[in-house]
Amino acid sequence: MLRVVVCILVLVSVSVSDLMAEDWPQWMGTNRDGVWNEKGISRSFKDGKAKVDWRIPVGKGYAGPAVVGDRVLVFDYQVKSGEAVNNPGSRTVLQGQERVLCLDASTGKELWKYEYDCPYEISYPNGPRCTPTIADGKVYSLGAEGYLSCLELNSGKKVWSKQLKQEYKCESPIWGFSGHPLVDGDKLICLVGGKGSIAVAFNKDTGKELWKALSASESGYCPPSIIEAGGVRQLIIWDADKINGLNPETGAVYWSEGLKPSYGMSIMAPQQSGDTLYAAGIGFVGATLTLDAKKPGAKIAKMLDKKKAVFPSNVTPLIYEGTVFGCDAEQGALMAVDLKSGDRLWESFAPTTGGRRARHATAFLVRNEDYFYLMNDQGDLIISKLSSTGYEEKSRAHILEPTSEAFGRAVVWSHPAFAQKKCFARNDKEIICVDLAE
Repeated sequence: MLRVVVCILVLVSVSVSDLMAEDWPQWMGTNRDGVWNEKGISRSFKDGKAKVDWRIPVGKGYAGPAVVGDRVLVFDYQVKSGEAVNNPGSRTVLQGQERVLCLDASTGKELWKYEYDCPYEISYPNGPRCTPTIADGKVYSLGAEGYLSCLELNSGKKVWSKQLKQEYKCESPIWGFSGHPLVDGDKLICLVGGKGSIAVAFNKDTGKELWKALSASESGYCPPSIIEAGGVRQLIIWDADKINGLNPETGAVYWSEGLKPSYGMSIMAPQQSGDTLYAAGIGFVGATLTLDAKKPGAKIAKMLDKKKAVFPSNVTPLIYEGTVFGCDAEQGALMAVDLKSGDRLWESFAPTTGGRRARHATAFLVRNEDYFYLMNDQGDLIISKLSSTGYEEKSRAHILEPTSEAFGRAVVWSHPAFAQKKCFARNDKEIICVDLAE
């Protein structure tokens, strides 16, 4: 009898665990904070090899996957003519199609696809940058040339779409539209461009414009994000010239503080810890801001020292236990910086290049409990522990080939998704599903 009861409890436990499987519905996860809350995750790869459940061919793109329930969404580009040349200072002209693919999470089987003609005239023209955002049975995709779509998750049927460059009389940033769309209540908030329309909120169900706000020399590339400070929710928009705190319901500007990285490259989403906001970018431009506790407001507390802080490019750092962890754009090392002082605590090339300096070398960071899962731009998935005292690698497996090029290096620059005890990762040729169950 006791044995039967134990078996029943085990089965119930497994069933509850399965029901509580966590999704990855947008860039950087459920709360856009790079935190994966699922339990029962493996802390090592047997014999240094990952268990790959499936791999499916896809086209080119930097956009990471999104996962909800039994569906995986991946956004790619099919080149019809032209040659993709990665020159950071000039635009390349291509003809092709952007595609949103919906795959079965268990098998990788294609369930539906949505595609449209989309000529490119951008630098690094591999494909779309923005991870699809999934909310309330709909999928929102923002392409590299500003084509915004709302699709039904179940069928792929188009609900509405917009061509942002035409509607807001702006051009594509040289490196393409990159601000991952944010769903907030009934709003879809996007980084757009043009006079008075750097940030635009649309009704997520109809596409109707609800408000628009901000002007700047360029829109930048930073994803919209929500914080709570000064007793209110604030929408954070970092354009090419300044960081702004807005009322997310109306677009009214609460505060703005000047912070202008080189080449319009405001990329990382400013990270909050308590009353501190950390933001930095290329050109050794960065600051910590103090958020007002009594009203919506912020002031620069400290400009960051180029010899001490971390200045990221294409990866948003994470703050954990008072330490900022991120990859530096100039050196390519993973660095740890004390949030309060802005001083560098350590740096390591082990998770990025293996030992040598390389500009824009990258490792995407995701935290699960007190472990960090890093996918570097060489296609290695690394299980590690990060602390104020150092980098501790636990296990590593090579899961993807680097199929793109940057600064003379082969790279894969796509943020993986972690959902349902699995890692979903893509390059310019395939998307794979890696089993990470304990």
